[in-house]
This record gives sequence, C-alpha cells and structure tokens, in this order.
Amino acid sequence: MRPTQIGGGAAPAMPERAQALLAGLPRFGAAQAGLSLLALAVLAGLAWLRGENLWLATFILLLLPPLIGNAGLQGWRLLLQWSARHPRLARLLPRRRNGWRLSWLVLAVALAAGSYLALRAYLAWNARHELLGLTDEQALACALASGALLLGIPLWQAQNQAGTLRLAHLKQAALSAELKALQAQVEPHFLYNTLANTRYLARHDPQKAVQMLDHLIAYLHSALPDMRSHASTLARECELAEHYLALMAIRFGERLSFKVTYPSTLGATAMPPLLLMSLVENAIRHGVEPQPGAVHVEVAALAAGPHLQIMVCDNGAGLEATAMGSGVGLRNLRERLAARYGDNARFDLRIGSHGRTEAELLLPLKE
Repeated sequence: MRPTQIGGGAAPAMPERAQALLAGLPRFGAAQAGLSLLALAVLAGLAWLRGENLWLATFILLLLPPLIGNAGLQGWRLLLQWSARHPRLARLLPRRRNGWRLSWLVLAVALAAGSYLALRAYLAWNARHELLGLTDEQALACALASGALLLGIPLWQAQNQAGTLRLAHLKQAALSAELKALQAQVEPHFLYNTLANTRYLARHDPQKAVQMLDHLIAYLHSALPDMRSHASTLARECELAEHYLALMAIRFGERLSFKVTYPSTLGATAMPPLLLMSLVENAIRHGVEPQPGAVHVEVAALAAGPHLQIMVCDNGAGLEATAMGSGVGLRNLRERLAARYGDNARFDLRIGSHGRTEAELLLPLKE
C-alpha cells in the first residue's frame, strides 16, 4: 500500500505578526527571576520572625522593585496578547524591534515606580522604629540595582535568545528555499526522449508503446507530487526508480536489466524526494548509455546500524570512461545532504567488487 500524505493544520489563534512578536517577548515568572525573588522573600520572612526590623526593611527595599517590574512586564505581555486576538487592535501592535524597546521602557518605568515606593516604605519603616539605615541616595541606588539585576539581565538574555531563534527560523526558511531549488534541478530530463521513443514504438511495436505509456503515466503520477514535497519515503522513491528503470528497459531493450529490492519494514522510512532518482539517472546516463553491451542496474536498501544504506550499482561503462561524480546532479545531491543532515549523512561513489560502479547513500534512520 502506498503511503499517504497528511497535510494541513489548525489555523493560528492570532495573526502571524502577533505570534512572532509574542514569541520573542519574555515570559517572566518563577523560572526567570523567581528564585531570586523567592530568596529575598524568605530572608524578609526570617528577619520578621526574628524581629530584625532593619534587615526586614532592607530586604523589602530590594524585593519591591523587581516585584513591581515583573508585574509591569506581565501586564505588558497580557495587553499584547489581548490586542493580538482582536483584529482591529492587532494592527496597532508594535513591530518586533519596537516591541523590545517598549518592553525595556515598561521595565524602566515599573522599576522607577517600584524603587520610589520601596524607598518611601523603607524610610517610613526606619523612622517608625527609629532605625539608622541607608541614606536616601544609597537606598534608592540599592532598589534600582536590585530590579535591574533581577529583571534586566533575564530580559537581555531573552532578547538575545529571541534574536538567535529568529536567525534560526530565517536560516530554516532559506534552507527550505534552497532545497526546493535543488529539487527543481533534479527534475527528470528524459520526458522528451520517452515521448519520442513512444511515437517510434507506436508505429513499429504498438504493444511496447502501450507499456511505455503505462510506465510513463505511473512514473509521473509518483514524481510530480515529489517535486512540491519536502519529504518522501523509501517505498515511494523505490517505486519511482522502478518505473523509471522499466521505461529505460523498454528504450534500451535487452541491453538493460534491473532489480529494485528493499525490506518492507523500511518502506515507511523518511527520506528526501528524488534523491534516489539522481543516482539511478546517473547509472543510466554514465553506465548504460556509453556501454555497447548488456548492463545490469541494481538498487538495494537495508538498515546499517543507525543509518539507512541505499546502493545503486551497475556493471556499465565505469568511472574511468566517464566524468561521473563531478556533474551537476551529484553536486546537487551532496549539497542537499549537507543542507538537511550536516555530517549525519554520507555519499560515496566508487568501483566495487567485480568492477561494478557503486553509489552508496547513507541516511540517518531517525532524523
């Protein structure tokens, strides 16, 4: 049974621009500045239990600014979320860069307000208990420093992480465009020759002409969706290769025989579309066409440890008689492997046993 493609997904709950903005803004809470705030709260509680009024005032002085700053950032994020879910207000959302600038502005205003309130509370507490603590300037500096350290550093880190994530998304989009371009370059070029051969056979051997048309229709039925797809399966690619080789066998007659084998358990293994076809086309172009005698092409796939090993072998003209390995098709194949898998995939072209040309493709079984 041929694998089916499942496409589509749920529509986003908010506009794309709002999603991009909110994805970058920080989600402050217990995971970011929470541990430091919790530590200050615990210390303030211990000071209150022990009756250490001066220490209690100091800890509250350090605790209030980041708490109010955190509340300001949370309110800013909730406002953005609420605006994003209303189409008319979504148009008023700031752009990504302005969103970060406004986040810093909200933090600065909230810290200033929190530091002022903390200073007034600190001075009032010390005056009530007749304590000698920090001067007004020292207390204000400590309050601002506490908020800046506990919230400013996480906000800066979140901004850097959002920038890195955005660059990764842009790189992924560029990679997708590059893979589409590379896939377009490996589109089969044999269609004209196949139709010309079909016209010739229609005059001299109508039965073979019908067979060629049947294989061509089956080939195009499998190949055309792959031109627009990012992923395929081993079973689908082997089926495509089999239809192609069947067409070539009609074209070359008794000169060409072929065999395509793979374990049924690996049929659903994911792989890039038209990758195998590059190797099969090269085997025909550089192995069968220059060779006057009979040529056998074999395609085989198996599991080799953590990799899917695909072999395309032929006993045709060989590497020495052609410039195989330096053409556009195989260069694109190597670029596609590097772009998608990095160092986790490998392609090798060599002379194997009995002088056969062997093209070996190693892909990770699990990406």
